[in-house]
Amino acid sequence: MPVLALLYHDIVKREERGFSGFRGADADIYKLDPDEFRRHLEAIRRVKSVHIRPEGNATSKAFEQVRITFDDGGSSALHAADLLEEFGWRGHFFIVTDMIGKPEFLTESQITGLHRRGHTVGSHSCSHPARMWSCTVEQLRYEWSESVRRLSQIVQAEVTMASVPSGFYSHAVGAEASRAGIRTLFTSEPVTATRRVEDCAVLGRFSVQEGVSSEWVSSLVAGRAWPRYQRYLYWNGKKVLKRMGGTVWLRVRRNIIEKRAANLPS
Repeated sequence: MPVLALLYHDIVKREERGFSGFRGADADIYKLDPDEFRRHLEAIRRVKSVHIRPEGNATSKAFEQVRITFDDGGSSALHAADLLEEFGWRGHFFIVTDMIGKPEFLTESQITGLHRRGHTVGSHSCSHPARMWSCTVEQLRYEWSESVRRLSQIVQAEVTMASVPSGFYSHAVGAEASRAGIRTLFTSEPVTATRRVEDCAVLGRFSVQEGVSSEWVSSLVAGRAWPRYQRYLYWNGKKVLKRMGGTVWLRVRRNIIEKRAANLPS
């Protein structure tokens, strides 16, 4: 069955953004207000409840599995988990292991708590490389194997899921994830199809930024073609720039985001 995965980061009030996850304008565009996130969950529930009725169209894309994922491991993951549980759902939380226990990030005991509550804990690498597809094989091997080892030790269970930092995925990234024991790897490519790299299933995700409406999330979950196609075109255009621009792309992107943040109301 196809999987529609949504990619979130921190769920935190605007005035408290600095208290969860990475800091800066680059990170802030992925931080959603809790009320905004709740509206997204309500929109998802409305769509899914309509399409699971017996008279529904069995071929509808609304029958896709919906997975709600969170990257980085910021401390607001606990609040996100609380909101998910109000709807009877569980999420996937991908942790940057070098940040565990640091201010604004989850502690080992909090990660254990998420696991015991039924949420999936996975790797988001050790150090969150800026451009993971540029890492050497040795670096990739360390980023995946060491992060998986530490998380498995924390939750006292095998960790077999991960997500790629910043969407910089390549075949080598997937292959080394597989060799580290990762069996499901999420990227940031906006697709619902699953492909395989060695023993690892590679799934895409649709990134959700601040200001994205619940109507957009609803249409995405309902299987409407345009929001998916629109996001796919945007992603692939950005991918070309990433390949061509290297570190220049990162600087340009940061400048654009900082200018955008300066124009937003406080």
